[in-house]
This record gives sequence, C-alpha cells and structure tokens, in this order.
Amino acid sequence: METPMVAGAAVAAAALAGRYGILAWQAFKARPPVARMRRFYEGGFQTAMTRREAALILGVRERVAAEKVKEAHRRVMVANHPDAGGSHYLASKINEAKDILLGKSSNSGSAF
Repeated sequence: METPMVAGAAVAAAALAGRYGILAWQAFKARPPVARMRRFYEGGFQTAMTRREAALILGVRERVAAEKVKEAHRRVMVANHPDAGGSHYLASKINEAKDILLGKSSNSGSAF
C-alpha cells in the first residue's frame, strides 16, 4: 500500500519541478537583452586632447599602467588601422591618445 503512495508523490514532485523549470526558462528568455560589450567613446573630439578624452578613446582609466595603455592602443588600432580600411583621422587620434597617456606629448594636437 505504501509503494503506490511513494510512487505517486515522486511523480507529483517531478511534475512540479518540471513546471517550475519551464516557467523559469520562459522568464529567462523573456528578459530584455543586456549589452555584453563595453561601449566605446562616442562623440566629437576636443581641439586639445585631455587625459580624460584620451582615456575614453582607448577605453582605460586616466591613471593606468603603461602596459595597459599599450594593450588598449593595440586593440583599438587593430579595429581602426588605415591599412585595414580604417580612417587616417581616427588612427591619428588613437595614436595621440596613447602618447598623452604615456606622457610623450603635451597636447600638441593631431595632424588633422
């Protein structure tokens, strides 16, 4: 007499767990998409580039190690290099941003 009761309780528990799983999956699928990529700097350039603008262009903090600046510069230049169809203007701004963050230039402005 106990065996059918236990089997019935197990089936009911499995059904409730399955229903809960389906509802959870549907709620997961219905949630709005979240941007997984970091947003890059959007907007016009200032006449004299500041450390803040340089950091925004490269996607790093204003006070960061030189290795991180070089890594970020490499990453951004791969996407915007003139030899790969990128803009000469953007490449010059990216190089200027790297120079400012590494302390190699003092807001000299780009060639453009």
